[in-house]
Amino acid sequence: MTALTEYQRLESTGLWRETPDSQRREVVISLGDATLVISTMAETALSHWSLPAVKRLNSGKIPALYAPDGEADELLEISDTDMIDAIERVRNAIEKRRPHPGRLRLWLGAFLSLITLLICIIWLPGALTRQTAEMLPAASRTDIGQSILAEMADLSGRPCAGPGGVSSMRDLSRAVFGPQAPQIIVLPSTAQTTASLPGNIIVVNRALVEDYEGPEVLAGFLLIEDLRRRLRDPMLHLLEQSGLMATGRLLTTGEIDDSHLRAHAARLLTTPPVSVDLPLVLARFERAGVSTEPYAYAIDLTGESVLDLIEGDPMRGRLRAPLMTDQNWIALQEICGG
Repeated sequence: MTALTEYQRLESTGLWRETPDSQRREVVISLGDATLVISTMAETALSHWSLPAVKRLNSGKIPALYAPDGEADELLEISDTDMIDAIERVRNAIEKRRPHPGRLRLWLGAFLSLITLLICIIWLPGALTRQTAEMLPAASRTDIGQSILAEMADLSGRPCAGPGGVSSMRDLSRAVFGPQAPQIIVLPSTAQTTASLPGNIIVVNRALVEDYEGPEVLAGFLLIEDLRRRLRDPMLHLLEQSGLMATGRLLTTGEIDDSHLRAHAARLLTTPPVSVDLPLVLARFERAGVSTEPYAYAIDLTGESVLDLIEGDPMRGRLRAPLMTDQNWIALQEICGG
């Protein structure tokens, strides 16, 4: 059925040719419900064409040329625009009703391509960065950390290296962290108190060593920084800020451009560190056996903004051995030659 009721019966004249060698003759064309009937002027039927099979041979041109199918010898020439419009509308209606398996494959292919593109844009960069950070050997992490430290030294001054102070800092790190203690480096001038570098390195501002009466404040800042580096791998932090190209180069060549290290060093020295949730802080201090109270008052002398740290001190009323002797603390305070 054509589904076009206004064209269920329409007639016009045209020119019809049965074979390529035949003479064209004038005929009557009748557009029926599902067929195109070609008749003589005396209404003798010459041919019946199935509308679903009718092909137009010169789209958009007048007179229109039609064939009963793609391989037929018959040819019909129509100049009547009403008839042409009717045939085209019927053909379009029939075409829309045909199954289009190729169209489904096209839409499915486009959908899968879009999903693949989104994966590449959203998931792949992060996955590649995480994979690279996880695969990097410890020796490479240490080398990169030392390179960042060298860039920091150019910006803030050479690390403090008083012999007695370096030894005392090593002892303090072991007392706070145990066997896997990080290397603690004191820098003479930084805008921030602490920062973590790849290779198990933590840098601290000399003020944490020189401005307090005991090592508990320094130990507190070190524990907070330890939480930060556990929540966000310093190597991953570097790669995220350096970008996908730098990550790809590190993965393939084992090298990262000095410009990325220099920019990262500058950010670490100047960007305020992220905060850490209170429950994590209290649990970490308790595992280390360090009081939160000295750290809290170092942040706020009034104690008003750090009341939770003071009241939640896991070591309140509990005794533990000093983190280091007074003699070693004095040596540590002189690490920068003060």
